[in-house]
Amino acid sequence: MYVLYVVEDDAALRELLSEALARYGYAVRSATGDAFTRIATEVEEIKPHLVLLDVNLPVYDGFYWARRIRVVSKLPILFISVRGEPLDQVRALEQGGDDYIVKPFHLEVLLAKVEALLRRAYGELADAGEMLVTYAGLRVDQRRGELVYGERHVSLTPTELRLATRLVQARGKPVSREDLLVVAWNDETFVDDNTLTVNIARLRRKLGELGLADALQTIRGVGYRLVMPSDLMASA
Repeated sequence: MYVLYVVEDDAALRELLSEALARYGYAVRSATGDAFTRIATEVEEIKPHLVLLDVNLPVYDGFYWARRIRVVSKLPILFISVRGEPLDQVRALEQGGDDYIVKPFHLEVLLAKVEALLRRAYGELADAGEMLVTYAGLRVDQRRGELVYGERHVSLTPTELRLATRLVQARGKPVSREDLLVVAWNDETFVDDNTLTVNIARLRRKLGELGLADALQTIRGVGYRLVMPSDLMASA
């Protein structure tokens, strides 16, 4: 699922955009309150796939924030503005924007622009499910190589990423050690079994950094499985 960050100070429009984008399957985060003083920092922390950026903002305008965002990220920026003059649109693109839409606009046009920018930046939208694997609030972001839970995220090595992806895809069901060896290295005959144990231990520590210290359970004689807090509550 793609994450969009809406930077719009008009509360009514911000809510409208957030609800509409969510209906179309996007995860939406919005800038509110003092977030308008640290948009670039918010982008670094949230790591959205795309930013919808208003031009007229409190404190600093959208042109300023586009420049700051470009220092830390190459993600697509879609400007939203009441300014319809060609010079404004040229300036927006020169400051780091990728596209521009003038208010008022049709929602269908905005969605088409969002989809086009995401497709251009990350490939066909049909591939989105392969980039982000989720289970009970735990997300494996394969594009960024990260494990995400709530507001926390940790970086994974390529091997840890493949192991985490397989375990999350199993959705709480046991995964055998043999299966994990094949997934991680593609040829289990070339791998010392102890190496898998070491990588599982590393993955368990990283889950602990997310507040999920007990999530990765060992099933003796079988392998491993993920047990999330929601699973425990459901079985209580």
